[in-house]
Formats: sequence, C-alpha cells, structure tokens
Amino acid sequence: MILKEFLELRRDRRTMAMIIVLPLALLVVFGYAANFRGDDVPTRVYGPRAKTVAAQLKAPFDVAKVDPKGTRDQARDALRAQDAGAVVLTDATGRTSTVLIDGSDQFAAQAAASASLASGGALEPEVLFNPELKTSWVMVPALVGMIMAFIGTIITAIGLVRERQAGTLEQLAVMPFKASDVIVGKIAPYFVLAAVDMLLVTVLGCLLFGVPFAGNVAVLALGAVLFLFTVLGIGVLISSVSQNQGQAMQMALLTLMPQILLSGMIFPLASMAAGVRWIGYLFPLTYFNMISKGVMLRDAPLSSLTLPLGVLAGMSVLVFSAAVLRFRRDLAPTAPKTPGRKAVPTGSAR
Repeated sequence: MILKEFLELRRDRRTMAMIIVLPLALLVVFGYAANFRGDDVPTRVYGPRAKTVAAQLKAPFDVAKVDPKGTRDQARDALRAQDAGAVVLTDATGRTSTVLIDGSDQFAAQAAASASLASGGALEPEVLFNPELKTSWVMVPALVGMIMAFIGTIITAIGLVRERQAGTLEQLAVMPFKASDVIVGKIAPYFVLAAVDMLLVTVLGCLLFGVPFAGNVAVLALGAVLFLFTVLGIGVLISSVSQNQGQAMQMALLTLMPQILLSGMIFPLASMAAGVRWIGYLFPLTYFNMISKGVMLRDAPLSSLTLPLGVLAGMSVLVFSAAVLRFRRDLAPTAPKTPGRKAVPTGSAR
C-alpha cells in the first residue's frame, strides 16, 4: 500500500508541485518579500530653502524632486496622485520644515514620521489621508479586492468543474450556443455575488471601522468591474485544465496565495527586493489595491489611476479571450467516426 501511494503521487504532477516546488518557492520568494520596513520613501522638497534642506535629508527620505516654487496645494496633489510618499515644505525663516506624509501607505508613513520626529525639531510630520495611521483604514480597501479574487477564482473554478463532472458541459456542446455565450452565462451569477460582497464589505468597513470614502464611486466601480472580469477569467481557465474539484482548488490556491502576499496588501511593494517586486506587478490584485486605496483614502483623480485601470483592462481582455478559446475547444463536439465503406468489386459474380 505504501509503494502504491508513492507511485500514485509520482504520477500526480500537480500534487508533487504542491508538496515539493511550492514550499521552496514560498521560502525563496517570501524570504525576500517579507519586510515591514519602509526603507525608501520617495520624497519631494518644496519651498524657498528646498535645495538646502534636500541636501540634509537622510534615509528613509529618497529625494526625487526639488522645486523651490512648490506650494502646499501642489504637495497635496502629489501625495494624492501617489507621485511621492512625503513632501517637505520649507520656508524662508530657516526654522522647522513641515513634512506632509501619505498615510495610505502605512509602513512608509511610519518610517517617515519616525525619521521626522528624530530630526531634533528640524522636521515636523503631518500625516494626510490616515492621520492616526490606523491599520483598518489600509486593510479594508485591500480586503475588498481579496474577497472578490476569492469568489472569482475559487468559486468559479470549482463550480465549472462540478458541472463538467456532472456532464452538463457535454450537453451544452450540442446546443446552439457559442463559447462566449456559455462563459457569460456561467460567470454572470458569480459576478453578481462578488459585486454584492464588495458592496457589503465596503459599506460595513466604512461603518464599523470608520474608514473614509473620499473619492468617486464610479471610479472604484470601474476598477472593480475590470478586476472581476480578470479573476473570473482566471477561474474559467483553471476549470478548463482541471479534471476534478480537488485539482481546481489546488490551482486556485496557487494563484491566490502569491497575489495576497505580493500585491502590497500585507508587505509594502517598495520594501521588497526588485525581482520579487516585479513578480507582484504581474498580479491583478496589485492594481486593484492601488485603485481602492487611491479612491477610498486619497480621493485620487481618474488621471492618476490610468495606469492601474489600463493594466486591468488589458489583463481582462487577455485572460477572458484565453478563457473563451480554451472553453470553445472543450465545447466543440467531437465528430463521430464514420465507418469505412467496403469496396464494391468491379466485377459481379454470376
């Protein structure tokens, strides 16, 4: 029995990957990604003494721009668009400079605030968008995306595989439906459920934890639609390559775990090693987190969210097209083999 189980495990490549490859990958990737410190905070310095103060700034402040004519309104706009994590406002008196800090990035904000307080009075921190640096204010917008990813990937994949096992998909193959019609019909209920869950989590998060909703509802809704189409397409793809519900669950977890841990939801992207950070940029949850935090906490304008919205739009088209092509192959009816006709002899026996 022991030998039999080892032989079956050796033939099951997905399970072997879960047992051997996944732990090694998690060890290497998350060993470099698990960093709660904000080592580098992109910083701009505005005001009359901008050049002098910029030369004196030390880590974690990473000066990216110096503008002696910059104003406080421009500093707020830079933080709202996430062009900087902190902006130092100087004046002509040579006294304490004010450091405006983006509180929606909690770890970077904590590092910038601590460095400002340790400056001996030269810098005075002022945290915007999350003045008390509450963890719930940062986690609730990220949890919205995580819940939609869970429903869109795992529930969709398991539901479609269950129908394949029940023989429902084979029945659809002989009906006058296109592959795109079948996919839309199958994922529409999951889309509605995920949208309802998103609404519930957002409203309850704002009511229970006092999370503000400072931005435009339409911008968040647009990002959520694009994100849902992407994760639902991933769920359909997983179902098309899975033979049973166990395999679908394994593959869904393989796609969800890296997204949760490398999307900036738990560990800040800026503190990750460069190679691991670029892996995080391949996941749709990374870009939805940018949108949800930007809209809910910073009132980010649509112009500053064009990059994550554009990437999600491209991902949704790519993944959904691949799902339609894969599903079309599964739904294509197999032409029955016609038995070969026996050759009729040219001559007739009399």
